[in-house]
Amino acid sequence: MMTKMVTKMDKNSVIKISTFKSGNCLFSSKYDRMELDPKIYGLTLLYKTVISLPVLPEWSTRVNDEIIRKSIFGTAALEGNPLSEEDVGKIIEDKEKREAVQRAEQEIINLKTVYETIRQEESTDQPAKLEESSIRGKHKAITKDIDYVTNIPGAYRNYKVMVGNKDHGGVYTPPKCLPDIQNLMKEFCKWINSKEIMGLDAIVRAALAHYHLGLIHPFGDGNGRTARVIEASLLHLSGIRLVPTMLSNYYYRNIDDYFWAFSLARKNKDRDVTPFIRFVLDGVMDSLQEIEKGVVSSLQRLLMRDYLAFLRNAKTITQRQNDLIDIILHSEPYAEIILQDLTNTSPYKNLYRGISERTARRDLQKLCDLPLLLQEHGKYKLNFGIFQ
Repeated sequence: MMTKMVTKMDKNSVIKISTFKSGNCLFSSKYDRMELDPKIYGLTLLYKTVISLPVLPEWSTRVNDEIIRKSIFGTAALEGNPLSEEDVGKIIEDKEKREAVQRAEQEIINLKTVYETIRQEESTDQPAKLEESSIRGKHKAITKDIDYVTNIPGAYRNYKVMVGNKDHGGVYTPPKCLPDIQNLMKEFCKWINSKEIMGLDAIVRAALAHYHLGLIHPFGDGNGRTARVIEASLLHLSGIRLVPTMLSNYYYRNIDDYFWAFSLARKNKDRDVTPFIRFVLDGVMDSLQEIEKGVVSSLQRLLMRDYLAFLRNAKTITQRQNDLIDIILHSEPYAEIILQDLTNTSPYKNLYRGISERTARRDLQKLCDLPLLLQEHGKYKLNFGIFQ
């Protein structure tokens, strides 16, 4: 008969759970508040700034689709999925129900379904409870129709596994048997839904869920994807937009730091999870800055197009000068050009076919005088400063 013991070890929220075969397991919300609370405060201010920016519907639709593609690609690639981001995009865009021809494709199809489910979950500005049924349900959807050895979709494992590698902090053994995993998952949900943890910042709580699910490693396969999806779901349910699905791509782009953050927190003798929470907060900051940059860029394009229409109607600029600005405006990122580009480089040379260098130089000078362009060291770039 297994004996369960739950002990609060100290006021910093380190909880010890005794198991049958796996020794003592710990749940910890202990982190360096002197270091991380200012980060959280800064993120809160930035998030309020970002969501207050006006967003064009066409930009919002395009960016939402792009974020989902990058997120699915990132979270799958972290687990070794070999498909490129372009391939992932093609699978996601396929509106027809299709049969996967290989495991890698089925993984993407499943993740698409899960992320669509998250987007449909009703979000509020209050922390949402995390149920075991939700964790198991998302794992079932993630691993559906995939022949992983010894994995049953939605079912906890009942055998020993080894996790990690020597290049990222070493290998460790999660709980070994089904009774221990069942007990730990029950206690984990009680802990993550406790008044103390629910009272933490939503990002910190979601990061703690991500980290501890990774520690327990309850399933035969798909544990990393499940932990990241649960993190995204908790953030979405708490009312945070766009960021939840962007984080997986950040983790993939910083894959070594991701695994090291997990290992450093796991190996900390004081059970301080600062390294992992710090990494997640940095990911949120990076995501918010990317969103802000995208929104501002969208508004800049709108303002520039409107101003170009005004100048063209007033016959202040020629159609060719208008088209030159428009070409630069549609480049990603905004192009910096030199005089020779107008006659030697596509797509500019098509616009300036048969036009003398003297006329091309005059066009650039006119656009600098307005000033739609800025000239530095022989290079010309868009001047959005005129709208400040």
